[in-house]
Amino acid sequence: MGHIPLLDEIAVIAALGVLVTVVLSRLSLPTVAGLLFSGALVGPFGFKLVRSIHAIEILAEIGVVLLLFTIGLEFSLARLKSIFRQVALGGIIQVGLTTAVVACVAIALGQPTRRSVFYGFVFALSSTAIVLRALAERRELDAPHGRFIVGTLIFQDLCVVPMVLVVPMLGEGSAGTNMAKDISLALGKATAVVVATIVVARLVVPRALRWVAASRSREVFLLAVLALCVGTAWLTSLAGLSLALGAFLGGMVVADTEYGHRAMGDMLPLRDAFVSVFFVSLGMLFDPRIVLERPLLVLLLLGGFFVAKGLLATIAAIAMRFPARVAWLAGVGLAQFGEFGFVLARLGESAGVVDANATRPLLAAGIASMFFTPVFVRVAPHVTAGQRLLAPLERLIGVRSIDEADAGEVHGIADHVVIVGYGVAGKLVARALEACGVSYVVLELNAETVRAARSAAQPVYYGDATSEEALGHAHLEKARALLLLMNDPQAAQRVVDTAKRVAPDVPILMRAHYLLEKPALLRMGATDVVAEEVEGGVEILARLLRWLDVPRNVIDDRVDEARATTQTTERTHKVPRRALGEHGDLAELKIESASVTAASAAVGRSAASLGVRRRTGALIVAVRRGEKLLEQMDPQKPFELGDIVYLAGSVGSVQKAVDLVSRPLAEGEAPPVSEILPTSRG
Repeated sequence: MGHIPLLDEIAVIAALGVLVTVVLSRLSLPTVAGLLFSGALVGPFGFKLVRSIHAIEILAEIGVVLLLFTIGLEFSLARLKSIFRQVALGGIIQVGLTTAVVACVAIALGQPTRRSVFYGFVFALSSTAIVLRALAERRELDAPHGRFIVGTLIFQDLCVVPMVLVVPMLGEGSAGTNMAKDISLALGKATAVVVATIVVARLVVPRALRWVAASRSREVFLLAVLALCVGTAWLTSLAGLSLALGAFLGGMVVADTEYGHRAMGDMLPLRDAFVSVFFVSLGMLFDPRIVLERPLLVLLLLGGFFVAKGLLATIAAIAMRFPARVAWLAGVGLAQFGEFGFVLARLGESAGVVDANATRPLLAAGIASMFFTPVFVRVAPHVTAGQRLLAPLERLIGVRSIDEADAGEVHGIADHVVIVGYGVAGKLVARALEACGVSYVVLELNAETVRAARSAAQPVYYGDATSEEALGHAHLEKARALLLLMNDPQAAQRVVDTAKRVAPDVPILMRAHYLLEKPALLRMGATDVVAEEVEGGVEILARLLRWLDVPRNVIDDRVDEARATTQTTERTHKVPRRALGEHGDLAELKIESASVTAASAAVGRSAASLGVRRRTGALIVAVRRGEKLLEQMDPQKPFELGDIVYLAGSVGSVQKAVDLVSRPLAEGEAPPVSEILPTSRG
């Protein structure tokens, strides 16, 4: 076999990418940073190990298509509807504010309006891959700033679609007087394509994938999914729209079917391979000569990402009623260049909006911002804002803060419990304390949660528990206990440290995600720590053993053994009860009931005289008499009118017993006089 074009260059890219990524991972830099750096090494401005730049860019475009397709797989129509309110407002503020400010600054510096709008688009997007990875590693996806960042990134990903439509309209080839008309036409086309896609998703694709899945061939199913991905991208390109829009819509089509998760699992390896090539190709764009020739411009652009963009993202978080500390962390998390910014930069060059000389400094600064983001995300939580910064913010967002409440209903409170966090666990604890007559005060950072709780007359107040002032206004020094139910582990550690300074004698009970965190938290001053993974593991263990028909005493032994090596509990362990048919050895048994009516031969007769057990083999397990359940019915006592008899046994035995109890008196048959008399209920 002869030489295969690109094979040697792809081998070089893969080998060097692995080597560089592994080395940089030792410095806690993400995979994306390693791929970007390896691209800079093999590219035309590095060691020039790759010569077929255009062919690599084509592979990178395939990576973009697959990336957008998988993003579409994560955003079904149902999910978009459920998260719209959550992400729309913050995303609109961040993207709109950043685009507007950058465009105005560019216009003030003498740039044309169209190019200025393009710069605004590029600056508005952040790196989904890098930021989500950093948040996941720090377990901050569910923290307040993590939720805001994730929501904003989702909105940015959705904004890529209209941006890709608008950028070609900003080119020099588009007449200025017709630009608005062209943009409206493009958006109209996009709307028509989206509507058609929804119709296809509901009617055609589920049936087609069901037919393909019936072949039971993974290869055929993968080809079908690829056909949908590439096919929708190609069809939208024929309509004058972008490949990216088509790929995104193709993913949404599959996401609305029952095969969405399977499609995601099959596509991930293929997507990751091509997206890796995409990031390497971006690294090839990094020109170190630009940094040497125009260092001031690159530094200014880098400062624009970290300072100006971060500040605008912080303002967006403040507008969403987040406190200063959360807004600061959100600003740091969104202050970098985005993967789709590179896509827009290439599209802008091809459309004539900008030239390579204008984009090279931007790309150099963007790649540098991607490198530094993981470091800044790690450092940012240690640069905290105190309660003094929160005070004007609380007045701005209009929620009742804990210091204001201290002058009213909270003033003078004592022997209470201070709860930090009002999620599911916080609400459960608060409900239990209220039922037990124990007073409590809740500190919460989500303004909407505070509003909802206050409208229900709950003692929930806005405040940052990491500050001494907030804990002081909650009168922690007079409290019986401090309960920490926060989703931000770093903030929880700071609350423990602050609480030990404010009220060193107040016991602290808190939760942690992992058991390994417990010793460090106890050393910091926590009185007791409940590890979520242990509680979840014990519950799973007990339920599994119950499903396997393990005897109850053996289950208790295994649970005690698990707790002896992890953490103890203050409650009696309960194993979920199983229905009779769920026990493998008793699956053939049945429980049935029979009512003793006026015409029944059982009226006045006992179970022994009827011979229920002897003649049918069924067992009487209980009798309902009026409002009482007789669990130990004397077989010599007669049944009374209205009794409900519960019988257990095989299907045949139970049916015979029901017939025996409920059968009418035969002609000439009469019960003994002694058994006709009803028993006393007195």
